[in-house]
Amino acid sequence: LKKILLGIEGIKAKGNLDLDIEGIEKNSKEVKKGYMFIAIKGFSVDGHKYINNAIENGARCVMVEEGCDLKELNIPKDVAVVMAKDTREALAVSSANFYKNPSKKFKLIGVTGTKGKTTTTFMIKEILEKAGKKVGLIGTIATYINGKKLKDSDRTTPESLELQQLFNQMVEEGVEYVVMEVSSQSLKLHRVDACDFDIVLFTNFSEDHISEKEHPNMQDYFESKLKIFNQSKVACVNLNMDNIENLLKVLDYAKNSEKIITFGTTRNADVFAYNIEKKGLHTSFKVKTPYFNNKILLTMPGLFNIENALAAIAVSVAMKIPYKNIYEGLKVARSSGRMELYTNKDKKIIAIVDYAHNKLSFEKLYESTIKEYPDRKIVTVFGCPGGHAIIRRRDLGVLSGLNSDITYLTAEDPGMEKTEDICEEIAGYVKKVGGKYKIIEDRGEAIKTAIMENPDSVILITGKGNETRQKIGTTYVKCLTDVQYAKNALKEYDRIYINTQNAKKKVVKK
Repeated sequence: LKKILLGIEGIKAKGNLDLDIEGIEKNSKEVKKGYMFIAIKGFSVDGHKYINNAIENGARCVMVEEGCDLKELNIPKDVAVVMAKDTREALAVSSANFYKNPSKKFKLIGVTGTKGKTTTTFMIKEILEKAGKKVGLIGTIATYINGKKLKDSDRTTPESLELQQLFNQMVEEGVEYVVMEVSSQSLKLHRVDACDFDIVLFTNFSEDHISEKEHPNMQDYFESKLKIFNQSKVACVNLNMDNIENLLKVLDYAKNSEKIITFGTTRNADVFAYNIEKKGLHTSFKVKTPYFNNKILLTMPGLFNIENALAAIAVSVAMKIPYKNIYEGLKVARSSGRMELYTNKDKKIIAIVDYAHNKLSFEKLYESTIKEYPDRKIVTVFGCPGGHAIIRRRDLGVLSGLNSDITYLTAEDPGMEKTEDICEEIAGYVKKVGGKYKIIEDRGEAIKTAIMENPDSVILITGKGNETRQKIGTTYVKCLTDVQYAKNALKEYDRIYINTQNAKKKVVKK
């Protein structure tokens, strides 16, 4: 127990600390004999109320937060008690100690920012695998170990205990590099405390995640993200950030790292792109780095992916990965549910499935779509989550209203709220800027209707990507992915319209 508590500041202990601890848990139901239970004060649940349940299940030590009334908790004398200033911080440190600090046993790359985290982590993963490395990935979509998907994700960055468990499993499976998405919430709530980051990457910053359960304001959101520089050796920073004041602040915080590598499309960046060319769905550009000046080819649609590629190159430069592996990795890189493009048989309809779900990602998506498909109508299908990121309803409603010929509003993890209420709120903003909209609560029907009603269009299906579940109430309900919904609808369109046209042609010939 004493070893598990190393590094936790200001702890007070009562009882025998010369104990062998068999495991750590924050959920009393999962506690087993010989475990330490750590009580966490959450948004809706206070773990201190379940201490006796944990003891009944076999906990021999409990950790409580400073300020608790131990007499009121009525903990048995034979159970050791540890009091910490912040049990969330203590959970992170004790979890890392229990699993013998696994993040020190591989190269850890952390990626944060408002947009681009998922795509960039997949790009880095692909580059490292082309270099023959064993790679783990933890992010919004899923967790991967050595190329195999371990499990789907419930949140961008796992709770600290689960995170250290995953790190430990990766060590056991011989992983050499781990690339992970680091959310602002994970930094604010100490999920990544005790992680030993070799490289951190700051992609960009824009307004998002403002709500009672996340960040009360933009300053809190921004400063939460900046914390990542306090625990990194090398910092990679995007010089193409829209707000110069934010960029200067990021660069100032990045000085806490031993080294800074900048990237962007400006020549003062350490890694910069030039001679950008778009041919069909492919994008090529030259990139100059401290080690090479050569061509990069992206087969992933979307001009905004140039920034994501530069971010991945900057990380690769920090690790001194050869140009050949960088080129090969980026050429084939794919992120599930990101800029996946599908068409019907005669290509009258282009459906793009993308995980875009906040203001910055919508701005970039529209900017790219307008440049790439100037002669087509734009149709958008999306919704907003219930209970958090409330500001998106205004931002995405306005952007969709301004940039879409019509918007289809639908379910997108409504949680405890009614889908209809969320859609009506978004619709108010769409209407305010003169946009047209339809509300179709069933997501599959919304995607199908958008495709069937809008030939000669680009249908942007955003928010869910390849996710297989919708959060309704407090549970996750299985559903088809946006990709599958789109494919089914495109087949249906072809079946009805192309077959009808062919039949008409036969009648004319006769």
